[in-house]
Amino acid sequence: MIKRLLQERVEKSLMRYPVVGILGSRQVGKTTLAKMIKNRMKKKVIYLDLELPSDLNKLQDPELYLSRFEDALVIIDEVQRMHSLFPLLRALVDRKRTAGRFLILGSASPELIRHSSESLAGRIIYHELSPFSLAEINGESFQKLWLRGGYPVSYLPKSNNDSFTWREAFIKTYLEMDIPQLGIRIPARQLRRFWMMIAHSHGQLWNASKIAGSLGISATTVRSYLDILEETFIVRQIQPYHSNIKKRLIKSPKVYIRDSGLLHTLLNIRTIEDLHSHPSLGSSWEGFIGEQIIGIVPERWQAYFYRTGAGAEIDLVLFDSKHKPVAIEIKYSMSPKVERGFWNAYEDLSCKKGYVVYPGAESYPLGKNVVTLTVKDLVKIFD
Repeated sequence: MIKRLLQERVEKSLMRYPVVGILGSRQVGKTTLAKMIKNRMKKKVIYLDLELPSDLNKLQDPELYLSRFEDALVIIDEVQRMHSLFPLLRALVDRKRTAGRFLILGSASPELIRHSSESLAGRIIYHELSPFSLAEINGESFQKLWLRGGYPVSYLPKSNNDSFTWREAFIKTYLEMDIPQLGIRIPARQLRRFWMMIAHSHGQLWNASKIAGSLGISATTVRSYLDILEETFIVRQIQPYHSNIKKRLIKSPKVYIRDSGLLHTLLNIRTIEDLHSHPSLGSSWEGFIGEQIIGIVPERWQAYFYRTGAGAEIDLVLFDSKHKPVAIEIKYSMSPKVERGFWNAYEDLSCKKGYVVYPGAESYPLGKNVVTLTVKDLVKIFD
C-alpha cells in the first residue's frame, strides 16, 4: 500500500471544517484514501458509495437518513452522481456546525458539479488527489512512473502490457460512461478524436481554430471540449505570464495531458524503448516533470510559462508568495544546454534563480544562479 501524501492534509482539514472534499480523476485512489482515513477515525463513520444501488436507495429521503448521523463522519463517494445533495448538506451543517461531519469524494471539479462550491461556501475545503507522484513511490525508478503514469492500477501491475491494457479500458470507460453520467451529451467518438489531437499537440500552444477545423466544429464547441477534459482532471492548461514588460507576449495557454501514462496510451507508446524513439519524447518529459512540480507547489505560489514573439521562453515560471520568479527549464538530455531564448526570458523577468531539470544524477551550475536539478531533488526548487 502506497501512502498518499494528501492523507495528513485531509485529516487536519476534518478537524477544522464541517465538510471536506477530495476531488480527482476516476480511479486515482480517492476511495482507497477515504478508507485509510476511515480506519484512523475515533468516531463512527458511515460510508456511502453512490455507484451502488443499495446506497442510493438509502438516500430516497436524504434528509431523513443523513440527519441521524450528527455525531458521525459521513463519507459520500462519487458525489457528482447526486449533486442535489449539496443544498441539504449546507442545511445540515448550519443546523449543527461541527468539524468533520462530511467527507465527499468527486470525480469532477466543483464548477462541473452544478456550482457546489457556492452551495457550501464557507463550510467546505477541497483537496485534489492526483495520480502517484515521484515523492510517493519512495525512490523507485522514475522511468516506470513516467511510462505508465500514476494511476494506481496502471503503475502497480507486473508488466507494461497489463498497465497499457488497463489504460485503454480507462479511456473507453471515461468516454462511454463517465462523461454521460455527468449529464454531458457528446458522442464518445468525437471526444476521443479531440483527446487524440490534444495528445499529438501535447505541450504546445492552444489553437482552437486549427483543432475546430480538423473536427469540423466551431471553436466555441472545441473550447467546451477542453473545459470538460480540464474539469474532469484529464488535461491541464498552463497560462502565459503577462506583465508590464514592453514586449509582444504569447497569450494562448499551453495544454498538457496530465497523466503521462494516458498520453502514452493515446500515442501507442508501450515501452521505454518506444518512448525514446518517439517524436513526442521531449514534450512528454516536459509534461511529466511539469506535473510533478505543480503537484508540490506550496500554497500561494503560482505557475505560468513565459514566451515572447521574439523567441524568449521559459518552460515554467513559478512565482513565490512574494511574487519573486523562479525559472524552470525541463530538458531530456544528460548534458542539457540552455538556449539564448531562456537567458533572454530570465533577464526579462529579473529572475534571481533558476533550475534545469534533467534525468541525470548530479547538480552543477550553468551560470547566473541557474543550476541543473535531478528528478529526485525537485523539492529543492522551493528552498
